Amino acid sequence: MIFVDKPYLSDFVKETSKKHDLPIVDTPAARVFGLGKGDNLISESDATNWLRANSDTRIYTISENAIGWITKNLAFTDLPEKIEIFKNKAKFRELMRPMLPDFYFREVPFSEIAALDTSEIPLPCVIKPNVGFFSLGVHPVNQAEDWQHVKEAIQAEVRERDALYPAEVLNTASYIIEEMIEGEEFAFDAYFDEQGAPVILGIYHHIFSSADDVSDRMYCTSAQIIQENLGEFSAWLGKIGALAGMRNFPVHVEVRRTEKGIVPIEVNPLRFGGWCTTADTTAAAYGFNPYVYYFENKRPNWDEILATRAGKTYSMVILDNISAHANREIKSFDYDALLQRLENPLELRKLDHHEYPIFGFLFMETSADNAAELDWVLKTDLRAFIQI
Repeated sequence: MIFVDKPYLSDFVKETSKKHDLPIVDTPAARVFGLGKGDNLISESDATNWLRANSDTRIYTISENAIGWITKNLAFTDLPEKIEIFKNKAKFRELMRPMLPDFYFREVPFSEIAALDTSEIPLPCVIKPNVGFFSLGVHPVNQAEDWQHVKEAIQAEVRERDALYPAEVLNTASYIIEEMIEGEEFAFDAYFDEQGAPVILGIYHHIFSSADDVSDRMYCTSAQIIQENLGEFSAWLGKIGALAGMRNFPVHVEVRRTEKGIVPIEVNPLRFGGWCTTADTTAAAYGFNPYVYYFENKRPNWDEILATRAGKTYSMVILDNISAHANREIKSFDYDALLQRLENPLELRKLDHHEYPIFGFLFMETSADNAAELDWVLKTDLRAFIQI
């Protein structure tokens, strides 16, 4: 069954639910999306009773906001414990010690950040909320002089973001400081089957515009990206699953390839990419439905799928506001003009930038000889499409 919650529910997920008889739990959060009689809904009580009687039922959440409901109502399952393993970054780093014994990390209460003795911390490092997602509150610290600015930024973010996200999703009560992870970054959607074996459903290269960029602007996938990483990522994820005892469980994983090997940034529980992004992009790019594959215990035939995708790059783009204009100053965004600028846009999802600090999400296809378009999309501040 599927749990839905803010901020976004795609039409693709709704149609998947109805077409493949995957019930959506009828929570108050689900009703915000206007779900009703024509949708495949199951009551909260029926869902709870079903899960009590069928412990191996596969669950998927489109948003980590739904974790609060699961924690409150499904305490009789092992789901809250499994979620905590991954959502609490300090606990996850402890889990990873057998694989990365020399990796530096330290948990720090928010109340102690202002007085932190930075001489005790190896630089460069990264500081971020111990429970968080979507690159919220992530700050690189390259030298001691950076700390004052970072501390001030964290103070401001706590005031703003505690009002936007529930504690189960972004909890700024404590932060984790960890060594800088250098290397190429990748994200992939996967699930552990009933035996605990990992099944990868899509791999994305997280592209950055500069060495200091920590944004989520662009994720790209292609036949080459998947072929070069599938085997090693599968073997690595299998070790994680064995340490955590995972079964019938979906994850969205972010890693970097480093001199030490594969080092995880984070593993997000019970979902694929947030805001219905990477899994929906995978469906548009490769022609199979990752949600159905998870629920029906299917494995992609990557050799067959990729044979017809040579020379193409598929990208998921977050249209974030880096224009230097505050969201309240922006009157509108010219989506049509943006689409006309692109070779082959697959889907555009518009969002209210006054509610969330992004204009929307873009799925696009580019040819191998059109790398210039990817570079432009990655680096543009989008001012040409903004009306003040």
